Amino acid sequence: MALAGVRVVELAGLAPVPFCGMILADFGAKVIRVDRTKVTMAMDTQARGKRSLALNLKTPEGVSVLRKLCVQSDVVLEPYRKGVMEKLGLGPEELLKENPRLIYARLTGYGQSGSYAAAAGHDINYLAMSGLLSMLGRRGEKPYAPLNLVADFAGGGLTCALGVVMALLERSQSGRGQVIDTSMVEGAAYVGSFMWKSRSIGMWNNPRGENMLDSGAPFYDTYQTSDRKYMAVGAIEPQFYSQLLHGLGLDDADLPSQMSFSDWPKLRQVFTDCFATKTQAEWRAVFDGTDACVTPVLSLEEVSSHPHNQQRESFLQDSQGEESPRPAPVLSRTPAQPCQGRDPFIGEHTRAVLEEYGYQPQDIDRMLSTGVLECNAAKARL
Repeated sequence: MALAGVRVVELAGLAPVPFCGMILADFGAKVIRVDRTKVTMAMDTQARGKRSLALNLKTPEGVSVLRKLCVQSDVVLEPYRKGVMEKLGLGPEELLKENPRLIYARLTGYGQSGSYAAAAGHDINYLAMSGLLSMLGRRGEKPYAPLNLVADFAGGGLTCALGVVMALLERSQSGRGQVIDTSMVEGAAYVGSFMWKSRSIGMWNNPRGENMLDSGAPFYDTYQTSDRKYMAVGAIEPQFYSQLLHGLGLDDADLPSQMSFSDWPKLRQVFTDCFATKTQAEWRAVFDGTDACVTPVLSLEEVSSHPHNQQRESFLQDSQGEESPRPAPVLSRTPAQPCQGRDPFIGEHTRAVLEEYGYQPQDIDRMLSTGVLECNAAKARL
């Protein structure tokens, strides 16, 4: 796999850092998630392929163990607010002195500098600060966040993983590691570069929800079918729009011009009425195999059974029967090989990981007895 041999220490966190760690693990990195002790259940639902070590960082010896793990690894993924690792003496300056090849990835909402650097927040706050939230929503309605996808995962976890891969590539030439400062505000804004840069060509001149790609255009929207399901329409180009009309049984001569903005409400009503006359399956039969850019809105329960997704094996099941997307993109020679096993229990691999990093069994036993470590391997075998 592409990242085989790369050792990653992921400090347990929520959403974006676990996603970053899962990406790296899917493509071959050995990812160790460092969990807190005395935690009964992991909140990381993206732990595929990771191992868990439970460590008490409120003890000096626990901090010492983490230091050793970090300086003997290639990558550290850190999700804490600004200054937390420095208080432990484990900031990037300290660790890079001991391991100049270390890649220290910091993933936070607002980044490592600026007046909000130490502030709390969530995806919706970062999205708001990026400028993108102001553009998301239907006409006359308040802005809405599209789940927590844009800042947490696209601008956060995925952008951070890209930074790690780029730093690994650069290290192969320079021999030196570096610090990655991933801000979810900046990552979300960067993901939205198209919006920023296409303002100059007039694509976003109208208020929110009244532009071509934000549900303003009737030919770029979703429509309910007679069985209360939905079809998605993206027929922007004239040749695709023509096929949309043909599939709907409409005559272009009887309708307003496609780009007559003032007539969009009327055109939307025509499309709404048309789509309401057939079931989703019936519309699929009409539009499949055409270039009308009309597709079914599939539920999470339906998506893996769609013929196209089945043919590409786009979704996979783990040993517990849980379904999830296959890692993307697909590499021809070194594709991802995601773990099919269950997610780790907290502390399940504490002993095995520390032995790999040079700790003797008696030292591990002593730290277990003093509460520096936890090992739940026995529970994992039940």
